Amino acid sequence: MHLLIPAAGSGRRMGHTRNKLLLPLLGQPLLAWTLLAAKASRHIEWIGIIGQPHDWPDFKEIGLGVGLGESVHFIQGGTTRQESVYCGLQGLPNEADRVLIHDGARCLVTPELFDRCSEALQTYSGFIAAVPVKDTIKVVNSQTQVIESTPDRNQLWAAQTPQGFEVQTLLHCHTEGVEQGWEVTDDAALFEQCGLPVHIVEGEETNLKVTTPVDLAIAEFILRQRQANISKL
Repeated sequence: MHLLIPAAGSGRRMGHTRNKLLLPLLGQPLLAWTLLAAKASRHIEWIGIIGQPHDWPDFKEIGLGVGLGESVHFIQGGTTRQESVYCGLQGLPNEADRVLIHDGARCLVTPELFDRCSEALQTYSGFIAAVPVKDTIKVVNSQTQVIESTPDRNQLWAAQTPQGFEVQTLLHCHTEGVEQGWEVTDDAALFEQCGLPVHIVEGEETNLKVTTPVDLAIAEFILRQRQANISKL
């Protein structure tokens, strides 16, 4: 299985000027935890990190540090996540027919989730990892700040990554997105815009995206709990 990791995010909301994937979490950069999970997966054999060249020396050092020097490849991204993934798809080896896309900031992903998603790609042409929404969600008018509706929570899922797709189909959707001027926040939305079905694969409650200092503190707590559970075995 081929894996693309968009890794061009800034640390602005973390209060830092450097790439947030280089920030430390229990003695390892955020990106290292993502790579360790990919390394432990039974299916992932090729990893492409999409980012900017000024971060590549640090990314290479992280890859070597987790024992993935030869398996990690570097692809220059764009100015948005959408542009970066498009670049990543074009940077895949010719034999890649299916791909997982996973945000590097979701550093708590487990090898089991990577494997479950890899296996789902044998059945689906497009899917996302997701979890059912627990909170009541309100649709609010952005001008008046007045609630307009309350969707049925039973029909709502919170999107995560990995997301998986047939490579050529997703490339077509990205090309169509460029031509039509679509701006989306994940690849599933491009599939949806093209009228293609996107399935759900059960995600993980702990698979949070580290964006703020609070997220970082929660991630540290989860990792400490995991390590404590392993030590009890």
